[in-house]
Amino acid sequence: MRFLSGIPASASGASTRLAFPRISFGRLSPRRMAATGPACSAADASYSSSAAAAAGGDQKPWLFVGLGNPGRMYKGTRHNVGFEMIDAIAEAEGISISNRQFKAMVGKGLIGDVPVMLAKPQTFMNASGESVGMLVSYFKIPLNQVVVIYDDLDLPFAKLHLLPKGGHGGHNGMRSVIHHFKNTRDFPRLRIGIGRPTGMLGAINFVLRSFSQQEQEELNSTFCKGLQAVRIMLLEGFNKSATFVNTPPPAEMLIK
Repeated sequence: MRFLSGIPASASGASTRLAFPRISFGRLSPRRMAATGPACSAADASYSSSAAAAAGGDQKPWLFVGLGNPGRMYKGTRHNVGFEMIDAIAEAEGISISNRQFKAMVGKGLIGDVPVMLAKPQTFMNASGESVGMLVSYFKIPLNQVVVIYDDLDLPFAKLHLLPKGGHGGHNGMRSVIHHFKNTRDFPRLRIGIGRPTGMLGAINFVLRSFSQQEQEELNSTFCKGLQAVRIMLLEGFNKSATFVNTPPPAEMLIK
């Protein structure tokens, strides 16, 4: 099923190359790493100082990119769940996303002892690859350490799916990212299901709609799981994270 952004690529406009101040990566203590706020704290209590220590060593940072559209009018819409997932990670890990760099809002920090960058491209969805491509090129980040997070019409609402590579699936933001990676598709992606429109509502109008209060509460649980997935990925490896995300939970015991 082709996925339309609803935002024309030309909406991003032209912009000059921004100056890029070098900022050192801040260090988070294992205690801070485990503190994720009221919604996620119980689920993430298993992350210990020993797990954090196991992730030591110098390496290129991991880049987590959430796709979305900038501006107040798009805040909280289905097309912006990538932004919301990045915000959830930043809040839980104490990373400030306050620097505008390479057409994106960027934050740097550590999860355990692993350096990470969190980015929200400000180019509008259809031109997301402009920003992501520059970040990856400047910091020479291996593509297997670039995780793109975005909304997916073909996944049930609030479900996650983590893959090591793949196509764009008709998603214009991912289409742009792949284009700016010189058509390379070998980079991880975390898809967040937003469900499909019902009745006469078209895909474009659907993805630009806000969530109901009940839907937002369900999404908050999804973001907690996404945060866990990120930590597992960094501290225990991508395969363990993919198993955690993609394995369906066991069926509930029937009460006789």
